[in-house]
Amino acid sequence: MNKKIATLFIMLMYGTLTPVPAPATDWWGAAQQVLKPTTQQGPAANLTDRDMTRALRDALQMGTEIVVQQLGRRDGFNLDPQIHIPLPGSLQTVDKYLGKIGMSSLTDDLELRLNRAAELATPRAKELFVKVIRDMTFDDARAILTGPDNSATLYLRKTMGPDLVEDMEPIVRQTMMQVGAVRTFDKVMGRYNALPLVPKINADINAYVADKALDGIFYYVAQQEASIRHDPARHTTAILKRVFGSLIAR
Repeated sequence: MNKKIATLFIMLMYGTLTPVPAPATDWWGAAQQVLKPTTQQGPAANLTDRDMTRALRDALQMGTEIVVQQLGRRDGFNLDPQIHIPLPGSLQTVDKYLGKIGMSSLTDDLELRLNRAAELATPRAKELFVKVIRDMTFDDARAILTGPDNSATLYLRKTMGPDLVEDMEPIVRQTMMQVGAVRTFDKVMGRYNALPLVPKINADINAYVADKALDGIFYYVAQQEASIRHDPARHTTAILKRVFGSLIAR
């Protein structure tokens, strides 16, 4: 049964599973029909749990890479209303005061550069996800399959832990420098602090962008996961044919 569960998960990830009659929301009920006892023949019958787990990790890694490719390009964050990074709350005050003297273009430029930094950081953050996926056990994979539509997303976020933003922050700090966001931030704050009687503002833009970039990544990982579970009509890949050949052909 373990091998069949793993096979179904890979088929779902790569889109070779032919939908069976079942309500759209009852994907596990449909899965049970696919997983009826059968006699395995050919090389797939000799696959171990280790083989299956390795393939599951590859599948989840590929799904994450799709998201990374989508967000880690120009305007991947900036032009996406779902994950666009606005100015942090404290800088909204700065924007308001600078707008009164016709300098809102400064904060507009800063907001753009925050999104550019997130776009540049996203591909570099991939290794943070790869490490967690590499450590996934077969029991983890089974729990993901039998859980809700965002089980894989929740697994990644939980396993990566509350220190994830701290792991992401050095990457963001580097990209913030690279896109000129730090220089622009200093310019914005210099203009703001030169104004009379304005409230004091403190903002940690590196931690803020790291947090928002991760929110964007996890948002689309969840979207990808739900889509795969409910609409598995996708192309077959070479690795799937090689590892699960006879199981898929049955």
